[in-house]
Amino acid sequence: MIATHTQAVSVREATLYVAFELSAKTWKLACTSGFGVAPWVTTVRAGDWPALARGIEHARVRLGVPGPAGVVSCYEAGRDGFWIHRALERRGIANRVVDSASIEVNRRRRRAKTDRLDALKLVTMLVRVCLGEAQVWREVRVPPVAVEAARHASRERTALVAERTRGVNQIRSLLATAGARLPRRRGAWWTTVRDGEGAPLPSAVQERVQRLEQRLALLDEQIAAVAARQRTATDAAGRALVQLKGVATTSAAVLVEEGLVWRAFRNRREVGGFLGFAPVPYQSGAQAQDQGIDRAGNSRLRAVSIQLAWNWVRWQPTSALTRQYQQAFARRGGRLRRIGIVALARKLLIALWRYVTQGVIPPGAVLKPA
Repeated sequence: MIATHTQAVSVREATLYVAFELSAKTWKLACTSGFGVAPWVTTVRAGDWPALARGIEHARVRLGVPGPAGVVSCYEAGRDGFWIHRALERRGIANRVVDSASIEVNRRRRRAKTDRLDALKLVTMLVRVCLGEAQVWREVRVPPVAVEAARHASRERTALVAERTRGVNQIRSLLATAGARLPRRRGAWWTTVRDGEGAPLPSAVQERVQRLEQRLALLDEQIAAVAARQRTATDAAGRALVQLKGVATTSAAVLVEEGLVWRAFRNRREVGGFLGFAPVPYQSGAQAQDQGIDRAGNSRLRAVSIQLAWNWVRWQPTSALTRQYQQAFARRGGRLRRIGIVALARKLLIALWRYVTQGVIPPGAVLKPA
């Protein structure tokens, strides 16, 4: 979940504010003690914690921050993930991970951008946030280590399925260049395929298809292994979701691992905002229009939610959500039905969140027989 956390600090309380601008080889630190104090910028080698400690102590002396004063830091979420956040927290530094897309930028056509300028901007915003200003940026909720590790199963399966789809499409393309179509893939099927004029495929094409089939067989084995691991590792929330008709193990695993429970949503607006199906209005003077949905949330969760919505309509025809969808969109064209399924996906995810966190079964929903 992306949320704003406001922890006000007294303006009289001495604090050292540190903003990190991370790169693969170096970390640039911008340090200040508050408003009106020119930030001091230094650079340390990436992952060099002794150098980082020396830089912070140097900043204390340079900025006149007493030794017992706390240190507050921040950095933008990116390729480094959350290990830096956990390392800073273990060293007694209160750190914040910032959603990069929420940081305000100059709207000039051309603007200067360097690591130094980015660090200076970030430390200024950090001071504003710590002193109680709201809506400065959005912060990323850091998952526990075990939860972050558990997400690899569903994400790996998604990557493997996409790779398998690419392989099958590649075989189809090879056959299409010879005027042939993909038959049932059983045994050495490529030796029996005939081109558009009834001749066997060239030996080079057959050998390439054979190698592709070998890779696809390996992918099928890996997908089956990951799926089996998901079934055995399903927790209580996942088992509860699977009890609903139309919800399979894979979909339930994605919902749980991406944070339907551990992100601790406080209300349905936070659930919908994390999904990214929130409307984006545009109004300026007499001009007003709807820009559609923002799609700023979790893309994997959006994809699974759409699949679940279609399955819900099929397998839960008596539920209140399905009846509402059928009444509003069943007799409309395909485009409006697809628009309606997005609205259903948002409502369904909120209903599933209430189900796993509060035990409230969606109205009219049917459970699988025990």
